[in-house]
Amino acid sequence: MFANTIEDLPNKDTVLSMSGLEFMQAILNQSIPSPPIGQTIGYDLHAVEDGMVEFRGTPEFNSTNPMGTVHGGWYGTLLDSCMACAVMTKVSKGSWYTTLEFKVNITRNLPLGTLVSARGVVQHAGRTTGIATSELRGVNDGKLYATGSTTCIILAG
Repeated sequence: MFANTIEDLPNKDTVLSMSGLEFMQAILNQSIPSPPIGQTIGYDLHAVEDGMVEFRGTPEFNSTNPMGTVHGGWYGTLLDSCMACAVMTKVSKGSWYTTLEFKVNITRNLPLGTLVSARGVVQHAGRTTGIATSELRGVNDGKLYATGSTTCIILAG
């Protein structure tokens, strides 16, 4: 279930009323709608654990660049989502996060229609920053298509 209007998204009080792990679990079990970026880009939340989040998606024609290959922004958006949401699982009640910076390394061309898994794993979660890494792999072929790293800032409500 994706949010269809801004009113469908949880307000700040809702976000701050639970831990980041609880918040991500609520999206996974659909008690809170998924953000619309997943519908736009073509991915959804697949798994949530303490310090790890996995999204799965499939690039389609609407994700291509002028040369007909998957646009780098598709890789970046998916990897940013899994890494930042992994950091969110470490955020305490009353706090939230936002991406400070992220880096993506595309290792090979991703064929259209390929189901991929983007898994973000927290390397460090402190009082004010969180660091995570990620891999984007084919679900059926296991190939590594891209990697990423991020630093997120953790903010008090």
